[in-house]
Amino acid sequence: MNAEEAVQLQEQIKYYRARATEYDEWFLRLGRYDHGTELNRRWFDEVAEVQQALDQFAPRGRVLELACGTGWWTEQLARTAHQLTAVDASPEVISLNHARLGGREHVRYVEADLFGWEPKEAYDVVFFSFWLSHVPPVRFNDFWGMVRRSLAPAGRVFFLDSLFSETSSAQGHHREGPAAVTTVRRLNDGHDYRIFKVFYPPRELGQQLARLGWRAEVSRTGEYFLYGTAQPA
Repeated sequence: MNAEEAVQLQEQIKYYRARATEYDEWFLRLGRYDHGTELNRRWFDEVAEVQQALDQFAPRGRVLELACGTGWWTEQLARTAHQLTAVDASPEVISLNHARLGGREHVRYVEADLFGWEPKEAYDVVFFSFWLSHVPPVRFNDFWGMVRRSLAPAGRVFFLDSLFSETSSAQGHHREGPAAVTTVRRLNDGHDYRIFKVFYPPRELGQQLARLGWRAEVSRTGEYFLYGTAQPA
């Protein structure tokens, strides 16, 4: 990774720290992210589809959540996990996550930059949502190597991310196209940040994982999300 990409990764961390109190507006389709009744209904229907897939996956045992964010998926994982470790680089989102879960004893938090973090134990499940798209392409192999090192024998992975859609982000937000690997994001206060954002076609992502020695199944909802499971082959 060159110096420019390293600087951009630090800007990405700054962006998510600054966005912590706004993040739920995106997920809940509020404010700038409200695209009207029909598109909002479609969004929540597709969220429910992914939630059902995660329920069927049944994340039990020792669960690791990478880039845990404000806790929408942490809350679902905590219902079935025996022990849940949630990692994020932003102390602001960890605070919101902790408040959402009400300090559950079987959930512990680790503040760490995932590009330098290494697991200290093995997990039965590794989960990450809307994170793979923020991994620079040159770090793709290294990231999946870290995921593999996080897994216990017979461990499993569940992941969720964004498909390219003009109505996924804020109104008036300029999309740089599905082939771009970075984008500019604007906060409510008008500040702009350039971050990594990679959109993977589900079939192509499955092929990339197969080349790295993963047995993966990657699916998509209608417009907004891709999700999948993976195990070392």
